[in-house]
Amino acid sequence: MAFVFCMNDPLLSLLQSKARLSDAELAELVGLTPEEVSSRVTAWEKSGTILGYQAVVDADKAGELGVSAFIEVKVTPERGGGFDRLALRIARFDQVLSCYLASGGYDLLVLVEGDDLREVASFVSNKLSTLDGVISTATHFRLKAYKENGFIFNVEEEEGRLSVSP
Repeated sequence: MAFVFCMNDPLLSLLQSKARLSDAELAELVGLTPEEVSSRVTAWEKSGTILGYQAVVDADKAGELGVSAFIEVKVTPERGGGFDRLALRIARFDQVLSCYLASGGYDLLVLVEGDDLREVASFVSNKLSTLDGVISTATHFRLKAYKENGFIFNVEEEEGRLSVSP
């Protein structure tokens, strides 16, 4: 889930980075009453504007050993459905964390996760590549995360380093 700044509603933007704050704390930050905050959040949840809440976890510190990969997928758009039907079919696979329509040299960008390289490779070769409408794929394995969903990882400044100047 990517962080999206919602200029038209500061409460919605704030919820993306500080969803654990109480209604009273959120209200104080955005100039509303706690009741107004609760009412808006409930309405957004019912309408599907807010789909869920989750923690951003540093996989290294949590001891996660799995692998993630970004897969570029070229597809043939369907008559009357464009990319949507195939993209939703891909998005429903358990291994898929995110699926986006993108501009550029490919049509879909798919983020997948597996226990190891073989599991991701098996997903690509046995499930993704065999779908009708998939023309080609290119897989890029994630090596290290520096920032995810607006949060920076491993913010350990090295002490004693001199400033770089021109």
